[in-house]
Amino acid sequence: MIIKKIYSKINDDKLLHIVCKHSKEKDKNRIDIVPAENFIQCSILNLEKGQTFRPHRHIKKERVYKEKIAQESWVVIKGKVKCIFYDLDNSILTTEYLLPGESSFTLEAGHNYEILEEETIVYEYKTGPYEGQFLDKEFIGA
Repeated sequence: MIIKKIYSKINDDKLLHIVCKHSKEKDKNRIDIVPAENFIQCSILNLEKGQTFRPHRHIKKERVYKEKIAQESWVVIKGKVKCIFYDLDNSILTTEYLLPGESSFTLEAGHNYEILEEETIVYEYKTGPYEGQFLDKEFIGA
């Protein structure tokens, strides 16, 4: 897997977007895609037949954050998607194309998606809880 990290041009220490694309190289057993301090988390697991994990469940615990932001990921299942990623000042940083099995993560700043093939299927993941469009997002441009 090729993991492309896209940083702000305004604040070059600020990671805004991540794109995961296919590679011919065999990945390690586990690669953490998104840095641990983010709300959305994702790792690549390269698993072998018969591999298993200890049964478990996740515990409820109080979490306190000064600020919360909805972070979003798209995983293309079928078709092709054009991703337009924005900087902190709403200027376009870069454009990427996703094929089946590839994904994008927006940690901060804006994004837009254009579906390039009929019957494209995408899994969209967001951090929650979702409080509705008016409390969750602001639109860029006209």
